Amino acid sequence: MKSSISKLLVLAFMIAVLAACGSTNKEGTDSNASEGDKKVLKMATSADFPPFESRDTKGNFEGFDIDLANLVADELGYELKIEDMKFDGLVGALQSNRVDMVLAGMSADEKRKKNVDFSTEYHRSGEMFLTKSDSAIKDLEALKGKVVGVQLGTIQEEGADELSEQYGFEVKKVDNAGILIQEINSNRIDVAYMDKEVATGYMEEQGLIGFDDPTTSSPGMAIAFPKGSELVEDVNGVLEELEASGKIQELRDKWELAE
Repeated sequence: MKSSISKLLVLAFMIAVLAACGSTNKEGTDSNASEGDKKVLKMATSADFPPFESRDTKGNFEGFDIDLANLVADELGYELKIEDMKFDGLVGALQSNRVDMVLAGMSADEKRKKNVDFSTEYHRSGEMFLTKSDSAIKDLEALKGKVVGVQLGTIQEEGADELSEQYGFEVKKVDNAGILIQEINSNRIDVAYMDKEVATGYMEEQGLIGFDDPTTSSPGMAIAFPKGSELVEDVNGVLEELEASGKIQELRDKWELAE
């Protein structure tokens, strides 16, 4: 009886040792595979802002910023992973280190610079007021008593809040730039206030009209990073090379952006 128990104990011990060895070998294999994998660059965007970022009919990301991000990732040897989120959550995603960078038509204004770091600017647009083709609203003075829609978290939101005090209009804030167009067409707002490049696209697509905001000169768009990110210097180097080689101009031409 004792002999049988002893044999069972020895067998159990040998099984345990073999299992431990197998586990160790497996972990070593996984680790080596990980070291050989391409580094991942996590990027966040808000894909409701054509021609900078949106989705095609198959749900794939497309736009100037998407192409630019892929060029940057390729030059630095990264695999790009894109996460779509609401625009007003992008800065928070950087602050919590959920993502490595943001490309979302984001203007590098002084308020944001307190919370994130920016690359050199890669594009500058301006702002525009957008309305229906039969509207009598042609200038800022005509906005008195009207409802102006803006996207949350944008510099247009800040600008509209300031202008509303001077020109006497109500500001309505929504999560998505595309919703602003729906609000215009359904007469829930009189005017949308947005980036000029984006507004121009909607004018052509929806038959809308608009006028430039003569009161502001907005900062240019840049890539945003968590404070202290080591990527800033590397990305700036890539942007300089892409500009010098004409590749950024090729993207401007592809997406019909004004210089």
